[in-house]
Amino acid sequence: MTYKEKTEDIYNMLGQGQLLEAFDKYYGANVVLTEPRGTWEGFDACRAHEVEFLNYVKEFHNLEVKSITSDEANGIVMHETMMDVTFQDGNRVQMEQVGVQRWEGDKIVHERFYYDNAQ
Repeated sequence: MTYKEKTEDIYNMLGQGQLLEAFDKYYGANVVLTEPRGTWEGFDACRAHEVEFLNYVKEFHNLEVKSITSDEANGIVMHETMMDVTFQDGNRVQMEQVGVQRWEGDKIVHERFYYDNAQ
């Protein structure tokens, strides 16, 4: 599979409610996740951050992948997505973001998300 196909698989899994399974399958032991709210380093810390996000979500309404593109030679994938979610506090939000993944072999070693921090 190409890196683009692997990212497509991640989002197919997310669309089926398999966020943690996708994380376990595709993220490396020393992965670093960066977003406007902070940076997490290492598989366990990054996975715990994903679990924390899931705990805030009451309901997923929609996941839309707007675009995915890749630089296969350099192991870089960029994706633009929108998630429509209701949080436990009842606040419904459409979260739009762009992510840049750096792959080494079959695993993501760095992923940075860009979004409006006011979400």
